[in-house]
Amino acid sequence: MMEGNRPLLIEIQSLVSTATYGTPQRSSTGHDAKRLNMLLAVLEKRGGMRLGTQDVFLNVAGGLRVDDPALDLAVCASLISSYDDVHVPETLCFAGEVGLGGEIRAVNRIESRISEAEKLGFKQIMLSKYAIKGLDLGKYHQIEVLPITKLAALYEYLKTGALAG
Repeated sequence: MMEGNRPLLIEIQSLVSTATYGTPQRSSTGHDAKRLNMLLAVLEKRGGMRLGTQDVFLNVAGGLRVDDPALDLAVCASLISSYDDVHVPETLCFAGEVGLGGEIRAVNRIESRISEAEKLGFKQIMLSKYAIKGLDLGKYHQIEVLPITKLAALYEYLKTGALAG
């Protein structure tokens, strides 16, 4: 996320589990609840996940309150990880907005986001393919940029560890 001019890397945690008491709960700490509901709808419609019978709890670690749309991709990765019990590597970070069609949109200040992730020791950053147009990726030597265009690519990567196409 961006805090003024400074990029901050934050941890997103989620828990997705079968609802046992009728109406599923949707709880969000540190993140906009309406945005979470939108991302859940996109994951259900475009990602084929059956979340209508699931309780969903989302937490921004550290007690931060965030509203940067660049967190969408990290939130979706966290939700997919919890729903399907797949591991998100500790060396991977995310920066991308998710659209209603499941597309991954570019976010602002991508160079500073990549640079900060590299400084903090991340080995990979997943972001919109459209965000890297015109960027000189050669100056980033320690971090691999993983460009994607759709949520399906994120799901595939988390399941197999490889990007399709």
